[in-house]
Amino acid sequence: MSKHAANLLDLTGKVALITGGSRGLGHEMALAFARAGADIVIASRKADSCARAALEVEALGRKALAHACHVGDWEALDGLVDAAYRRFGRVDVLVNNAGMSPLYPSLAEVSEELWDKVLGVNLKGPFRLTANVGTRMAAGDGGSIINVSSIAAIRPTPMETPYAAAKAGLNALTEAFAHAFGPKVRVNCIMAGPFLTDISKAWDAKMLQHMESTSALRRAGRPDEIVGAALYFASAASSFTTGAILRVDGGRP
Repeated sequence: MSKHAANLLDLTGKVALITGGSRGLGHEMALAFARAGADIVIASRKADSCARAALEVEALGRKALAHACHVGDWEALDGLVDAAYRRFGRVDVLVNNAGMSPLYPSLAEVSEELWDKVLGVNLKGPFRLTANVGTRMAAGDGGSIINVSSIAAIRPTPMETPYAAAKAGLNALTEAFAHAFGPKVRVNCIMAGPFLTDISKAWDAKMLQHMESTSALRRAGRPDEIVGAALYFASAASSFTTGAILRVDGGRP
């Protein structure tokens, strides 16, 4: 990599807040951003998982804040943002990565509680965090906000309908917030396909085989394969990119 290209991806002096940052794709992004020079705020539901991930960031020579938070809790999100600004005085990169898609027997058996939880974590939470952090970014030095959506937003199936609806909403929020907070804040979205994270352990063999056989690359993604897109959106490399939705899905039809 040339020195100029490396500089474009440099996050030295930046602070990144990542929800769902203790495992899966969020964990990979947290470590990648730390290696690129950023200090990291790691948020997820379990305090011990956040603490372990924070130690990994600190082992890379960066500062870290572990903060347990339920992304579907409006007031808890405000507390997360306040904690990040108390510790670091700024947030330069926000990654709305936390998500959930619980299984259900049939669409008729989707409960109101399940619907509310899925929409809360995948849509309400990112809305509130983006509105809060984006407003502060726009009033300060600017920043980058990255939403992690899903290919289900445009290729929904009966197996994850509430999740697909929420992620389609997140795609819409991406463009709306890009206009709301421009020109100082860029808002973009990674629309992820199937990745072999902890969540994939719940997939049955038939589902995984279908995903692999219908994609152009004939496989699911490794968690570290999200890093390139995340670094691009987080850094100066994407300085003229906002409101964009990038498919990282192995070429799903």
